[in-house]
Amino acid sequence: MSKTMTHNLHFSYLYTAFAYFGIAGLWVMFLQQRGLSLVQIGLCESIYHMTSFLFQVPAGALADRFSYRTMLIISRLAAIGHAVIMLLAPIHSFWWFASAFMLLGWAYNFQSGTLEALLYETLADGHQTKRYPQVTSNLNTILKIAGMAGLIIAGWLIHDFTLVTYQLYLVGAIGALIAAIVVREPAHHRESDQALTLWQIIKATIAYLRDLPTLAYLMCFNAIFSVVGAAYYNYFQAVLSAHGFKGGLLSGVLVGVTALNVISVQLTPFLQRHWSPTKLLSGLASLLILTLLITGTNQLPIMLGGYFFVNMLMAGIAPIMSNYYNALIPSGQRATLLSVSSMLYSIVTSLAFPLIGWLIERVGFGLSFAWLGLGLLLITLASLGLVLKLKR
Repeated sequence: MSKTMTHNLHFSYLYTAFAYFGIAGLWVMFLQQRGLSLVQIGLCESIYHMTSFLFQVPAGALADRFSYRTMLIISRLAAIGHAVIMLLAPIHSFWWFASAFMLLGWAYNFQSGTLEALLYETLADGHQTKRYPQVTSNLNTILKIAGMAGLIIAGWLIHDFTLVTYQLYLVGAIGALIAAIVVREPAHHRESDQALTLWQIIKATIAYLRDLPTLAYLMCFNAIFSVVGAAYYNYFQAVLSAHGFKGGLLSGVLVGVTALNVISVQLTPFLQRHWSPTKLLSGLASLLILTLLITGTNQLPIMLGGYFFVNMLMAGIAPIMSNYYNALIPSGQRATLLSVSSMLYSIVTSLAFPLIGWLIERVGFGLSFAWLGLGLLLITLASLGLVLKLKR
């Protein structure tokens, strides 16, 4: 393994640990304490994803055209700005918090897809792309451990030392900025980044999606799957808070989630070796739908079990989809096409999150997600019926 490859892997892992340090992951509780309603919180999430929708593909195209490293640096500068506003914004000031989530959207834009593209191109430099499933599994393991380590700390701090959570988030953003400055641009990308203009990259991306419907299908599947899982994860924080989960009890739940997520991520290379993409994704979708339907019992132990299981599914789907995407995507449009996937996720989230928050406030958490599960089941059955009809 070359020195550059080793250097980039190590500092990319370090960047991931800092950037995904989940100390601010209990942001729903944070915003509730800062005086926002669930609908306003959903709107903040919607603004975040609408920002991602507007800037996602341009950010990916910039990364393909110029430098992965520069995009990561800009991402962390935006994250620092987000933390500063969250710390200084007055209570009940929805528009200040909305602007903070716009900055968070930019932080996500310039990072999403860029880090994975940098790693894949780094491995391509050394003709080691076959190692990518394990590398992305390692990356997602670090991501989950860092995320949950932050959440565990946040669980102790969020009720009595609310602002400390975002002070620690700011420290993590600065640490990730330093790691991004130190990382090196892959040689293969440096050689090819002048080949196409931004407009040529975007046109090539559109043509590639048109000519490869499998990639477009994978992106749509991932967007719907991930949004439902993210909504369950985020809005369940309000359920935990309502049932008195705080301090050691909340941290215990998060430790359990972390352990299960790491197991799920580490299993993904094995699952990809032994299951075809169609069988694996169908199985994951079926498990998610079943979990959502069971949530309709509205019993706390069952919903808590669903929380654990949905987190496991979310942890496993990320490296699986990353591997499928990168195997299909050409080098010149890698960051751009990965950004298209993130953009689809942002579109679905910006529409779904406020509606789900509204529904939860009216019929409760359990029934809301049971209805979502029923809707997904009907869509799945309708899709299967259409496929069978076309085959006749």
